[in-house]
Amino acid sequence: MRRLRIGTRGSPLALAQAHETLERLRAASGWSATEAEARLELVVIRTSGDKITDRPLAEAGGKGLFVKELEEALLDRRVDLAVHSMKDVPGILPDGLVIAAALPREDARDALLGAASLAALAPGARVGTTSPRRAAQVLDLRPDLAIVLFRGNVQTRLDKLARGEAEATLLAMAGLNRLGLAPALAPLEIAGFIPAAGQGVVGLECRADDDEIRDLAALIDDAPSAVALAAERACLAALDGSCRSAIAIHASPEPSGRFALRAAVFAPDGSERHDAAIHLPAAPDAADAARLGRDIGLDLRRRAGALVG
Repeated sequence: MRRLRIGTRGSPLALAQAHETLERLRAASGWSATEAEARLELVVIRTSGDKITDRPLAEAGGKGLFVKELEEALLDRRVDLAVHSMKDVPGILPDGLVIAAALPREDARDALLGAASLAALAPGARVGTTSPRRAAQVLDLRPDLAIVLFRGNVQTRLDKLARGEAEATLLAMAGLNRLGLAPALAPLEIAGFIPAAGQGVVGLECRADDDEIRDLAALIDDAPSAVALAAERACLAALDGSCRSAIAIHASPEPSGRFALRAAVFAPDGSERHDAAIHLPAAPDAADAARLGRDIGLDLRRRAGALVG
C-alpha cells in the first residue's frame, strides 16, 4: 500500500481527531506502531475558517470555510484522506468526493458554560456564540438574552468567557470530551436544544475513485454513526439553507433499534420556528436513512420558506 497522506486542520481539536483516526486505522489494519508511522502521514492545512477571526463565518461564506482547502487538497491529490468535524461540512460535497467513513459518535449535545442553565441566567445576560443555530435556539427559549460574537477555537472561547466578555457561552460536548477538558458546564438535552447536523461525528472524506483508500476507511466506519449522518446530511441538503440559516438536525438510535430524526428551522432572532420529526425503521441502512432525511428536509423547506432561502 502507498503512503497515506491524511489532511487535517491544525487546531488542537482537529489534531486530536486526526490522531484518533490514525490510531483507529493502525488498529484495524493490524499494523505495528512502526508500520503505521511508515504508512501514515499527517498533513496540516490552514483553512479560511481558521484565518477569519474578526467576524461571523456567515458573513465570510459559512462553515464550509473550515473544509474548503482540505477538499481542494484532496482534488489536487496533495492528500488522500481528509478528517473533518462533520458539523462543519456542507450538505452537498464537491463532485468527485465522498464521505468514506464515520467514526463512533461522541456526545452530540451542546454544553452551556458560565451558568447552571439558560433559565438561571439573569435578564439581559450576554451569551457568546457565532452559530446562527445556537443563537436562535437561545433566543427561542430566552428572548431577553443578548447574543455577542465569540469566535476562535475551544480554548480561545473559554478564555473569552473567563475574561468576562460574556456571562455564558455554548460549546459542543464532543469537542470538550475529545480535548479532555472538564470545565463547569451544563449539557443541554437534545429534546430541548437540537444539535447541528453531524455534530459529534468525525468523518473521513476522500476521492470517489480511490478504491484503495475507500476500502481502508471502511475498516473503521461505524454503522450507527454512518446511518445517523446519512439522515442528517440528506435533511440538510434538502433544506439547502444559506450560511445564515438557523438549522438544527439530529438522528439518534433508540433501544428498539429504530432511529429518531428531529429537525427544526428557526428565525435568526428565535421569533419563529418550524419542527419536524420521524422515526426511521429498525436497522435502517444509509440509503433508507438518507431518503427519509430528505423527505423531512423537503417538508420543512416548504413550511419554513424564507428562513432557508
